[in-house]
Amino acid sequence: MSLLLAVSRIAALLLIGLYAGGVFFTVIAPSVSRMPGVAYVRYWQALNVDYGRAMPPLLLTGLAALIMVAVLSARRGWLVLGLSSAALILVLLTVVLTLAGLEPLNRIADGWDPEALPADWQESRRRWLNLHLVRSVLGVTAFVCLAAAQIFDRQVSS
Repeated sequence: MSLLLAVSRIAALLLIGLYAGGVFFTVIAPSVSRMPGVAYVRYWQALNVDYGRAMPPLLLTGLAALIMVAVLSARRGWLVLGLSSAALILVLLTVVLTLAGLEPLNRIADGWDPEALPADWQESRRRWLNLHLVRSVLGVTAFVCLAAAQIFDRQVSS
């Protein structure tokens, strides 16, 4: 395995693993969806600030590493190339889902006064949680594909 592929794959595994774990946490924290309106909206708004600052560079760097991994995996066999490419496509889908579905809801929630919530705030929360669940599944599956590519590539190299 080339050094560039090894470094790119390690970087992608770390960055996509961190991303997948970050988005998956909300799914495994059911108390979040049961929070009362005021507390939930404050949480949502605070999360938007933190994630808005951390996720774009994390995801863009992870995408760059994944692109490199997919390109360099072309000579590693169809299985490794397929798994690496699947990881890339799944992460791209999370970006599209985030920009098209989750970010518009985040911008709406950022404008709310937690003490005077709109009547439909629970519908927005439900939509956000459902979209977030899909994003989490995509992110975790991308990480699993990338890890599997690493495992199968080592088996082929041995």
